[in-house]
Amino acid sequence: MYGKGLRALSISTVAALALALSLVFFYAPLDAEQGFLQKIFYLHVPLAIVALCGFVAGALLAIAHLRTRDPRWDMRSYVAIHMSLIFGVGALITGSIWAKGSWGHWWVWSEPTLVSFLIVFLLYATYQPLRFAIEDPERQARYASVFAITAGAFVPLNFIAVRLSTAYLHPRVLGSTSNLPGPMALTFVVSLVAIALLYLTLFKFELTAKHTRAQLRALRRRLLSETPEARERRPRSAAPTLSGTTVGARTASRTAL
Repeated sequence: MYGKGLRALSISTVAALALALSLVFFYAPLDAEQGFLQKIFYLHVPLAIVALCGFVAGALLAIAHLRTRDPRWDMRSYVAIHMSLIFGVGALITGSIWAKGSWGHWWVWSEPTLVSFLIVFLLYATYQPLRFAIEDPERQARYASVFAITAGAFVPLNFIAVRLSTAYLHPRVLGSTSNLPGPMALTFVVSLVAIALLYLTLFKFELTAKHTRAQLRALRRRLLSETPEARERRPRSAAPTLSGTTVGARTASRTAL
């Protein structure tokens, strides 16, 4: 179900990443002040943007879960937030490397963009402990969805607050490429598309893996619940399936996490 189109998406992602790297190292000019170090910008900023968009997407998927009570939407919300946390770690690491090379410090607490992103990241870092502290699957999904929606609403508010602040120590490139020369702007856009495709590919990979694992668990439970007489009556070549039983896609999605 989730693996449909995954090969084409993976090939597109590899091609986009290769193009982005080629533009970064062979097309985009060196920055007049920072030199080669500035090229980390083409990785750091797209990672941060995609991570923040993924958090918001997790909130939208959580809304769909609360509206429909379909556990598949909850699983999609969980995976979206999980992927965003991974990309957020990458953004923090590359940001620290950039700060060390530019400012001589691994972290600058007076920089509002860095601190605000760290606050968002730490907020979402509590998502999984909160989720798995609840044993009942339905309550777990419901509380996790409420958390995802609340935290997702905080992301754009936090972004707007930073943009309206007066301390602009960090370069304002998150919302516009108008300040960049043409080659740099093109490289940035291609890098952003490549990182977004990477996010979508990993998102589908994790969904496919979780769905397959849930189906295997449901099939194993069905095999264990069969009586010895039923097993003997079933032909050796006949394998039990999930269709026509009470263990369907909804139950599989609920146990996938």
